[in-house]
Amino acid sequence: MKLIVLLMLAAILFSLGSGLYYLSKDGQGSERVLKALKIRVALSVLLVVFLISAYFLGWISPETMSR
Repeated sequence: MKLIVLLMLAAILFSLGSGLYYLSKDGQGSERVLKALKIRVALSVLLVVFLISAYFLGWISPETMSR
């Protein structure tokens, strides 16, 4: 479970970094910047949905998150 969350966070950070790189290289209005930011938002939404689903399915609980 923790590995999935960490991999998703790493993918989000990578997408954020690539968006910053394309912004500095291509300038404003770049299609690659827009694509990288769309991917970051989609991954963030997917992570939130995954965490909420895992909570309701009983895979995680507040007691296990504090350890």
